Amino acid sequence: MVRICVAGATGRMGSTLIREAISRGFEVVGAVAAPDDPNVGRSLREAGVCASEVVIMDPSKLEEAVRDAEVYLTFTTPAAEVENVPAVANLGRRIVMGTTGFTEEQMKIVRDAVSSRVPAVFSPNFALGVNILLKMIDVLRAFPEDYHFSIVEVHHAGKKDAPSGTARRIGELISKVRGYSKIVYGREGLNPRRPGELEILSVRAGGVPGIHNIIIAGPHEMIRIEHTAFSRRVFAQGALYAAEWVLRQDKPGVYTMEDVLGL
Repeated sequence: MVRICVAGATGRMGSTLIREAISRGFEVVGAVAAPDDPNVGRSLREAGVCASEVVIMDPSKLEEAVRDAEVYLTFTTPAAEVENVPAVANLGRRIVMGTTGFTEEQMKIVRDAVSSRVPAVFSPNFALGVNILLKMIDVLRAFPEDYHFSIVEVHHAGKKDAPSGTARRIGELISKVRGYSKIVYGREGLNPRRPGELEILSVRAGGVPGIHNIIIAGPHEMIRIEHTAFSRRVFAQGALYAAEWVLRQDKPGVYTMEDVLGL
């Protein structure tokens, strides 16, 4: 039985992760939420997350929260991770992180704190299907130059960062194989597509867990490659799969879902 501590425990992703973990035989031994969360000091049961009596703590008690955990799983905010992840790494706990929206400076702080201390898995998207899709992108270099690539992503109205971390990663890989030098995030007025541009368009609506489309259009045909998440459970399942994997790793460093899946 893998013992885990979950940060962002009362949020959309954190609460889904906890329920999925319990259903899969993991033991939730710690829970963390933001200092201003009204559920801090309550049990997970009292907060309506699950039947557990584990008390939700704020980051000032992070050491206590992870004391009995083997793996720390977190889907929170970049500002929180810059503080929490280095502290967890210093305590020697393995880490699985799905937070997106980092600046380059923030990500460097987090990576540097982890890379020489503990094994960790960082991924913008833990859905297994998305990670297979990312691996497929290299094949797309075969399209002729007059085929244009665009990315459209749809997420729930409450998602803070745009484009999504997954869309950014797809964009990085497509730019590498197709030679794009500029990203356009939307168009208005007289604004035709120019050579070297990759389009990434973001939609925020309702409660959509996540949809990512790669659109490839040539002069006489169009291909659409789509990944649709039906539920946040798909991200929770992938994160728990990564938690089991990272627990078996002895070498410190930042790993990806590509490593976890053996791709």
